[in-house]
Amino acid sequence: MAVGVPGTKLHLSSVARRPTLHQLAAVAVLCSVSYLIGVWHHGGFSASPPGGTTSPVSVAITTPSVPCVSPNVTVLGGGGGGGRLAPPLDFRAHHTAEGTEVESAPAKRTYEACPAQYSEYTPCEDVERSLRFPRDRLMYRERHCPSEGERLRCLVPAPQGYRNPFPWPTSRDVAWFANVPHKELTVEKAVQNWIRVDGDKFRFPGGGTMFPHGAGAYIDDIGKLIPLHDGSIRTALDTGCGVASWGAYLLSRDILVMSFAPRDSHEAQVQFALERGVPAMIGVLSSNRLTYPARAFDMAHCSRCLIPWQLYDGLYLIEVDRILRPGGYWILSGPPINWKKHWKGWQRTTEDLNAEQQAIEAVAKSLCWKKIKEVGDIAIWQKPTNHIHCKASRRITKSPPFCSNKNPDAAWYDKMEACITPLPEVSDIKKVAGGELKKWPQRLTAVPPRIASGSIAGVTDEMFLEDTKLWRKRVGHYKSVISQFGQKGRYRNLLDMNAHFGGFAAALVGDPMWVMNMVPTVGNSTTLGVIYERGLIGNYQDWCEGMSTYPRTYDLIHADSVFSLYKDRCEMDSILLEMDRILRPEGTVIIRDDVDILVKIKSITDGMRWNSQVVDHEDGPLVREKLLLVVKTYWTLGDEKKQ
Repeated sequence: MAVGVPGTKLHLSSVARRPTLHQLAAVAVLCSVSYLIGVWHHGGFSASPPGGTTSPVSVAITTPSVPCVSPNVTVLGGGGGGGRLAPPLDFRAHHTAEGTEVESAPAKRTYEACPAQYSEYTPCEDVERSLRFPRDRLMYRERHCPSEGERLRCLVPAPQGYRNPFPWPTSRDVAWFANVPHKELTVEKAVQNWIRVDGDKFRFPGGGTMFPHGAGAYIDDIGKLIPLHDGSIRTALDTGCGVASWGAYLLSRDILVMSFAPRDSHEAQVQFALERGVPAMIGVLSSNRLTYPARAFDMAHCSRCLIPWQLYDGLYLIEVDRILRPGGYWILSGPPINWKKHWKGWQRTTEDLNAEQQAIEAVAKSLCWKKIKEVGDIAIWQKPTNHIHCKASRRITKSPPFCSNKNPDAAWYDKMEACITPLPEVSDIKKVAGGELKKWPQRLTAVPPRIASGSIAGVTDEMFLEDTKLWRKRVGHYKSVISQFGQKGRYRNLLDMNAHFGGFAAALVGDPMWVMNMVPTVGNSTTLGVIYERGLIGNYQDWCEGMSTYPRTYDLIHADSVFSLYKDRCEMDSILLEMDRILRPEGTVIIRDDVDILVKIKSITDGMRWNSQVVDHEDGPLVREKLLLVVKTYWTLGDEKKQ
């Protein structure tokens, strides 16, 4: 029997002949070359600096070492056209309180810097665009995003003199003037002790309009009325937050506050909050629902926030009712509370203030809230733990009715309605609707009631517990490749662009940092309720649009499968430019995705003044999912050295 091609005969005996030494050597060389090309294409190499120890200014990346690559360099992965050699990524902050500056090598620039007037550009809260919309009920201050043709396609610059913020907890009380160069609040709120200028710094004394003795003393007064110290209150919402001193001082009590205020005449309130290292977003109560799920917050707060709670059929209190968990608290201080003492200072009549308070009391009663206490300048109401009695009361009190066929969690451009969002049904008056939450910190890792009840399709208790375990492993890997992750004060404000169940944030909860957990509207947005039940905070977001935050507000951005999720939905560089806008100079980005997508991303970010490097998945080089680690270079307005 013979095998071969027509016209030839090749006997099996010749096929079985042993290969020569030259043939074996050739095969070995070919295999080695193939291996080297494959490893380079899927992430590159990294090795220790001279001397065999990890440099304190570099990232120790545990990828295969190859003898033919210099031990002093890292190969930055490319798109098949040849890589380039560069030093290991430097995740340190150089422009710190000490003022030490270290120049990085000039990078090829594909995207130009935006003009100076865009240094605080917030695309969906742009002041000029907002003037096109109705002023009724502050609708012009809601999100109004530019069309694709109107979007800036340039890099938003930092102001000259920008420096990395002070580390937490110092940042709670002090910030660099150059980073947020606005004196308006120091003049307008001078007598209220919000903020003052001290040379090249801002100082935040912790005062507020309704807490002249400081936020700490004000919180102590609240703590005498409701349980702030036993772990039953973990998440809170501060409406019209000012510079977020209430939220800043609650952090030391293990209470995480989502603060928001509109972009208005009180210039840069939210920007000051984030500069201090306190969670905050631009937002307003107007016509759209707040971008949070139902039953999210343990407590909501208004300290002279100037929201007309009694108007529009009580619509704004009805919205607070939607986002409060069963048994949650609403706190009001300022007009009209304690009007008998303050009416002259508020320059309003006693009749007007009394009528306003009676109207607020009536709305709260119609929502079946119970007034807990009114002491001095503070009044507190509590939402019922279920709606058994409240539904029975609708036979007598017809308004507001209960909503029907409305998704309680829908809150992305969904309009508010003058109806009560019904709580999940319970069989007994003593039951907590939706399931009782464990106290903090147990609730962080306990199976959330939304999952335990089976209300999230396809998600089991076991899946949640496995996800928690997985993210502990992944965060451990991040810390192994980014040594500055463990450096106290290096990162404070973190953003997770695709938070799933909040596992990334949960794995970091013991570190002196906080995470804004964003749940994309194009994915499984039902998970944002789970994040809040864990005692974490977050928001809905469509990443084809801008985020409701100022530029340079996050130290680290985490993007897990974001670009796979948005493939064919919007341009990749639109998302990357938005990430650059909200990332601080010398900030870090971690992008997880398929290697082919990362190669495309890197081809864009190399022209964005980002230094980046592809590294292997925590499970090794054979996994197609890789990590792109990024450091945004330091540059400011007029900095020609970085051109």
